[in-house]
Amino acid sequence: MTDPKTQTLDVPGAVLTYDVWSNDAATRPVLLIIGSPMGASGFVTLACHFVDRTVVTYDPRGADRSPRTDGAAETTPDEHADDLHRLIAVLDAGPVDMFASSGGAVNALALVARHPEQVRTLVAHEPPASQELPDREPVLAACVDIRQTYQRSGFGPAMAKFIALVSYQGPLPPGYADLPAPDPAAFGLPAGDDGSRDSPLLGQNIVTCNSYRHDFGALRAASTRVVIGVGAESGQLVAGRAGLAVAERLGAPPVTFPGGHDGFLGGEYGQTGEPDAFAATLHEVLDN
Repeated sequence: MTDPKTQTLDVPGAVLTYDVWSNDAATRPVLLIIGSPMGASGFVTLACHFVDRTVVTYDPRGADRSPRTDGAAETTPDEHADDLHRLIAVLDAGPVDMFASSGGAVNALALVARHPEQVRTLVAHEPPASQELPDREPVLAACVDIRQTYQRSGFGPAMAKFIALVSYQGPLPPGYADLPAPDPAAFGLPAGDDGSRDSPLLGQNIVTCNSYRHDFGALRAASTRVVIGVGAESGQLVAGRAGLAVAERLGAPPVTFPGGHDGFLGGEYGQTGEPDAFAATLHEVLDN
């Protein structure tokens, strides 16, 4: 595997930036590793565990190096799926394998529902498909409240609510969004408002991603092998519970990955999961 080569792709409403870690001797399919809103910089450790393949990482529209050009305030999973469709077509590498985490898993499932011919195996790690949860109403209300808090009060207060939501163990009670707001300082966050409103997580994606309704009929009929991954430490958290619900809808048992929602991180963003064990599990799933 060579050092990554950075390229760009113009798509409707955005310019995507992606990195190609080439291995010209590889005989396995290209591996596309994605998140949302996490971009390529969050997957460097994981990519380095797959030197036997060409690996592609990218920044989703509106995140990091992939600016939106249309001024839209929100981004939908269908838009992200179309971006992925165009990216895979440009790679011209035949059906790819994909590892997709968090919102990236939601977007990848939307892609496979429409273009299964582009993906051989999809490993969808903890998709926050909140529509599939029995407590969908309080979860979705909390997501709307987080976005409204961000627009009204800025990053710190909204991010504190987001951390509290994704850290909550078990189903949310009715009226969760109306509970007293957490103190941003408790999470080391600023309480003041710096005036910025460009967060792809809190502004562009949080409502559209969590409220997305998947086409399970198309997913079950797809030629793509779809595997749902759930972290060993996060099965009672929102994204873990949603992943389990998606696996049940697909009629396939989930695969347990080491660590939690961030199990693949190896120091990116100051966080370290269990990257070696995580990558070993992913190798095993892709090799089956």
